[in-house]
Amino acid sequence: MCGRLRASPCPSPPGAENGQELAAITHTFEAKLLFYTKEHAITARTLQHIRKTVKKKTYNLINNNQFLIKFIYGLIILNVILLILESYKSIRNEFGDFLEIFEIISVVIFTIEYLLRLWTSDLNVTYRGNSLKKRLQFGYSTFGLIDLIAIVPFYLPFLFPFDLRIVRILRLFRLLRIFKLGRYSKSLKTINSVLKETKSELAITVFVAFILLVLSSTLMYYIESDVQPENFASIGHSFWWAVATLTTVGYGDVYPITAIGKVLSAIIALIGIGFIALPTGIISSAFIEKIQEQKTKKNSKLCKCPNCGKEIKNYEL
Repeated sequence: MCGRLRASPCPSPPGAENGQELAAITHTFEAKLLFYTKEHAITARTLQHIRKTVKKKTYNLINNNQFLIKFIYGLIILNVILLILESYKSIRNEFGDFLEIFEIISVVIFTIEYLLRLWTSDLNVTYRGNSLKKRLQFGYSTFGLIDLIAIVPFYLPFLFPFDLRIVRILRLFRLLRIFKLGRYSKSLKTINSVLKETKSELAITVFVAFILLVLSSTLMYYIESDVQPENFASIGHSFWWAVATLTTVGYGDVYPITAIGKVLSAIIALIGIGFIALPTGIISSAFIEKIQEQKTKKNSKLCKCPNCGKEIKNYEL
């Protein structure tokens, strides 16, 4: 009887079990690495989202929060008032410590405000470029420079050794903090807008005034220099008389004594009356137009066309 041969299982080659264990460990390591990478990516996105949210809220806080705006507004006015009071020796001697502490607190608040504005300036849609360019645009802007000048004089004496007279001059720069009101005051914004709109007309009046001053001072020099060599020693000396006469101030410290000089002085004084009224009329008319424009905007309503969806202004007169 023939016996049947049974197939016995093949023995595993040497090192196969170690290879399987290594493959399992490698797979586990790759899985954990992938998990940690995904978790890290989620954490990075979360932190970036939190950072953007905090920046937006900070931007809205320093630009739109009415309580903070009124607080900064009042702080600026208090700084100007205390700067004036500090000029009185009795007040300075009695309340010097309080004034110094208030100055430090004000500088700290203004510094924090400046740094926050610099940090969130890349959210301003009026600036162009990347974040760095937008921050540079804010730093070189009018209000950016005003904010910087308002705090720099306080820190300069700590960085560089100055003479006491220079320190006093630097402290006078605190008065420039009043220009910070231009960011918050609607009246100052209106004045700034009017001056920008009429800058070409005002430039013409300034140019005409300069020509009149030069002509009148030159003529008066040649007329009065022989009779009054001390008062009209040069055209530059005559320029002071021309300014006082053309602006109709007439201090009376320098005046012509010859007949031709008196006639010329009267003519220039009459021209000065009309000349002063010229820029006044330009600015006044621009103010009236601006006020009317603001009233029109208040009374206007925007509605959308039901067909095309465009906004239509509906003025209620």
